[in-house]
Amino acid sequence: MSAYDDRSMKALMVIDVQNGVVDYARNRDVTVNRIASLVDQARANGTAVIWVQHSEDDMPIDSEYWQIVPELTPLKDEKIIHKLWRSAFEETNLEDVLEQLKVDHLLISGAQTNYCVRHTIHAAIERGLDVTLVEDAHTTMDESWNGVTIPAEMIVAELNRACSNYDLPDSRVDVVAASEVRF
Repeated sequence: MSAYDDRSMKALMVIDVQNGVVDYARNRDVTVNRIASLVDQARANGTAVIWVQHSEDDMPIDSEYWQIVPELTPLKDEKIIHKLWRSAFEETNLEDVLEQLKVDHLLISGAQTNYCVRHTIHAAIERGLDVTLVEDAHTTMDESWNGVTIPAEMIVAELNRACSNYDLPDSRVDVVAASEVRF
């Protein structure tokens, strides 16, 4: 249902699964292993994998914190989007990459749920792309706001709920478990 009549491909997006982002994330090892399985399935089915790497003052390019976790290794021909903002679309070449690959549907995994995953989903659907949020393949850390601790599992659950049946006139977000993903 995407806004792109000239595109019909899916891509798996792996957002910010970097040492400095997921080191203290909820269920880090389980989530990273689940993402690795999705990457393997995507590759086996000829589905593009798009990697996203965030950098900032505390996580400069080429630092150990900036590196993608060792359990995940992009292939030479897979696209890597380097970003400075929460949305993978902001001031990057992501839109050009999606056009080149004829992608109209993103399957999203990664970190952090409440920041880069959330903002990338909203930017994608607002651009007319269909999105599938893999409900058990994104993670974050516990947060606090005004003295209230918000457990990571509640943040993950809230984004899954917020994205469930999220429709715009020419695009939509679905939420599915990794075991239900079909490439």
